[in-house]
Amino acid sequence: MANESTNTTLNDLISPLVAEALFVANERSIMRGLVRNYTMPLNSGKTIQVPIYPTVSAAAVAEATDLGNTAISTGVANLTVSEVGIMTTLTDFAQNVSESDVVRDLGKLFGEAIAKKIDTDLTALFDGFTTEIGDGTTAFTADSIFQAVAQLRKSGVPGDDLACVVHPLVAYDMKKSLTNTFANPNPGVGNEALRTGFVGQIAGVSVYETANMADSSGNNPGTTGDYKGALFHRDALGLAMLSDLKIETQRDASLRATEIVATAVYGVGELHDSYGVELNHDSSIQS
Repeated sequence: MANESTNTTLNDLISPLVAEALFVANERSIMRGLVRNYTMPLNSGKTIQVPIYPTVSAAAVAEATDLGNTAISTGVANLTVSEVGIMTTLTDFAQNVSESDVVRDLGKLFGEAIAKKIDTDLTALFDGFTTEIGDGTTAFTADSIFQAVAQLRKSGVPGDDLACVVHPLVAYDMKKSLTNTFANPNPGVGNEALRTGFVGQIAGVSVYETANMADSSGNNPGTTGDYKGALFHRDALGLAMLSDLKIETQRDASLRATEIVATAVYGVGELHDSYGVELNHDSSIQS
């Protein structure tokens, strides 16, 4: 038959059912908890100075002999804060016809964007570490971690509060080697990597993956396959927070709309160069 009335011809009478909003996946923020954090009080300027004391050595001294003076000279690391933010204007009409809480959804979206910005700013500091392992052409292996730990321990860096952060495409090669190319896994950490994909600890260091970093050409998301991760002590990098994530709304009556603004005021910087080692490796699955 022809000329039937179907759900195609009567589509204007059928209202769509709107499910809970789906957010494009955002990489989990990890860097903030791995570095030294400072809270700046309001009205205290825009730069925080972190004094750096050097390592000193004691010497043997003979009985009844005066000790000589040792001059102690501090260095300083400056963390200068600046503002980051994102804004959109939501019209009354869009808000009123939407079946979801658009303001809440946008707040979640903006909060994740600020957290990603903080992570990206911190991972960009990895390139500043003087000590480097890899040249951007070789695959990442567990040997790189042991080398980096050895370099830090050689400089007297404490063995606790160490973390390794690499790009997931770089971490792939280490997982592959740990599990013998995903078959016949090695004991311990190799089994864990094979079962869950989580590397865990190697040489006493927790290994983290994050896509919140650019490749060596500055592309984010990366396209070249070579990424600069790092193995570092918590005191290697600093995050100074003057104003944490703040989400505000402002009514624009004449526009019949509401501005939604998310901001944060913070600064990042290297505190102690010898407390970090750059891991410059190339992924075998991205060229």
